[in-house]
Amino acid sequence: MIATKLMYSLMIIIVIINTANGNCPDDEKETASPVVTITNTSVNATPECVMPTDCKAWKELGGKQNGVYPIKPDKGPAFQVYCDMETDGGGWTVFQRRQDGSVDFYRNWTDYENGFGDLTGELWLGLSKIHRLTKEGSNTLRVDLKNFAGNTVYANYSTFSVGDGSTEYILTVGGYSGTATDSLAYHNGMRFSTRDNDNDQRSENCAEWVAGAWWHNACYYSNLNGRYFHSAITNQEGIVWYKWTNAQISLKFSEMKTRRNN
Repeated sequence: MIATKLMYSLMIIIVIINTANGNCPDDEKETASPVVTITNTSVNATPECVMPTDCKAWKELGGKQNGVYPIKPDKGPAFQVYCDMETDGGGWTVFQRRQDGSVDFYRNWTDYENGFGDLTGELWLGLSKIHRLTKEGSNTLRVDLKNFAGNTVYANYSTFSVGDGSTEYILTVGGYSGTATDSLAYHNGMRFSTRDNDNDQRSENCAEWVAGAWWHNACYYSNLNGRYFHSAITNQEGIVWYKWTNAQISLKFSEMKTRRNN
């Protein structure tokens, strides 16, 4: 056990040193956060430059603190994400967060595709990156919610993936468990809609009608990218998880995150 902890500590130290020195191939320099992991424990082994694929990979390397980490889930460019290392075993890659209304979420398709906000604050990571995180293997989605009375609930989905741009980032989700009740099943198989790209099942543009870009059906049982209201008002444009409240009551906090299952 002591030897394992020492190995993890050594790996993290090497990560920090090589991040500072930039000791990675040129194709990693876009992130300015290259990572070295040990692939051979012999004294004379040459470290191999490898970027962890996600927050779970960082967790497996011994990462324990919540915060911003660089990842590289595929052969595309590396990017930074916020890792939740505490909730339900940790290793969660956060891709959406609402908490104070400091960021405008009523945005166009390009913004939702590329991402916006602050990794440590209100955040939308970007559909293209969410796709890269979930396109292979089996992944879990976790949704954490809080209302203005301070009550918290969560929803877990054992199946979760987002398609690529050619599918308008179609949502695949299922296997609900938790305390929030299931407000995403209605959106399974839906394409993403924004105010300037209507892909929903209603004659009107749901994203425009409810001021919230989402995997709208006709229109929603969840609308976590809606307008931020600073109190628990009833409004169809709010941050809503309908099956929890049985009403369109705006929530104080939401966070969506994913973790691979294997």
